[in-house]
Amino acid sequence: MTPGARVEAAIGLLAAIEAGRAPADDIVGGYFRRHRFAGAKDRGAISEHIYAVLRHRAALDWWIERQGRGLPVDARRRLLAGLALIEGWTPEAVAKACDGDRFRPAPLDAEERRFLAAVAGKDLRHRDMPGWVRGNYPGWLAPHLEAALGRDLAREMAAMQEGAQLDLRVNLLKGDRDKARAALAAEGVKAMRTPLSPIGLRIYERIPLGSLDAFRAGLVEVQDEGSQLAALLADARPGMRVADFCAGAGGKTLALAASMENRGHLVASDIAAKRLERATERLRRAGASIVQRKPLASARDKWVKHHGKSFDRVFIDAPCTGTGTWRRNPDAKWRLTPEDLAELTALQAEILDSAERLVRPSGRLVYVTCSLLREENEAQVERFLSAHPDFTLLPIAALWQATIGGECPAKGDMLRLTPARHGTDGFFVAVLERKAAARPDVSA
Repeated sequence: MTPGARVEAAIGLLAAIEAGRAPADDIVGGYFRRHRFAGAKDRGAISEHIYAVLRHRAALDWWIERQGRGLPVDARRRLLAGLALIEGWTPEAVAKACDGDRFRPAPLDAEERRFLAAVAGKDLRHRDMPGWVRGNYPGWLAPHLEAALGRDLAREMAAMQEGAQLDLRVNLLKGDRDKARAALAAEGVKAMRTPLSPIGLRIYERIPLGSLDAFRAGLVEVQDEGSQLAALLADARPGMRVADFCAGAGGKTLALAASMENRGHLVASDIAAKRLERATERLRRAGASIVQRKPLASARDKWVKHHGKSFDRVFIDAPCTGTGTWRRNPDAKWRLTPEDLAELTALQAEILDSAERLVRPSGRLVYVTCSLLREENEAQVERFLSAHPDFTLLPIAALWQATIGGECPAKGDMLRLTPARHGTDGFFVAVLERKAAARPDVSA
């Protein structure tokens, strides 16, 4: 493909991403599957164009509005701005790529030429930009992020604009970390040990993961280090009854099964039956034989009542805004609305209030999100404890020492992981324990 054809493909994909609600990865991946002629360099260049815009959209929009003299802010202009301000293309190089020939963008109009000349050589960041523009996140989220991150907000949002590494979890049902690392090395893949998770490996290069024997044999599974830590903190042990209440496609279900050494009873439930079905191949590959999949009609499905107080661990990876995953899903931030936040916090409260019914006396409820927002994290836990006085919050440092070992990287009784501080996605973990049943008074 010519540079111009790559630019045209990127413009079309950006327009499709902005028009729908499907994740950018799905849209881009679907395009490449339909266009097999695009080689590795073509795919890399197209992806670079797209994700540069998605990661820095607020700053690009600011420049278009400042220097564009009324230019429409759309996929084409955002990409032109990204070529100039992020990738360093000269106006002449952009004009050459946009010559209107077959498979290439239409020629630049006079306003576009004027805009590119005005921003040529400029730094993407400008002192006049408000904080939310420099941080490239929706302006309406500013007070929510400030409340959660305080003085670290700018640093964390800068980290969110960087691409994330590939983290793998070693499947302890198939081998240990040294075995997995050696297996990957035998296939030409250099993997580093993750600094916090004792079962994680980190890869900094693009690899054809699906074609690797280590992956196809179930020795490794894709899972961010923060997600690995959340599963370890559940302290799911062999022989326990464990419920993964919002199991989705089963990523944390697999981690829980490995912690349980494939002994006990592990229920993977979700209201999305199709997502549970997609977990079938992952469970088979991992050798997780203790998992029972249970579709639910809603968070308050009758199944929950029928199995009241019968589980040692109930793990809730709650639906959330996903603000902690913006390194991997930069497009998601631009789809979020205030209404989404309100709906999600209400849903999280409903899920917590329903799932707690499954927890036996002395059992634990593990609440996890991949959100940075206090409304979805600490505030949810505080509300829950106020409504359910038979639960107590367990100090995370003691749990960390018992399950992972070493010093906990976070202060306070709840765990908050962030990209800038910990090199993980943004994750939150709180572990709540139901008080033991009162012993009957036999002295009377």
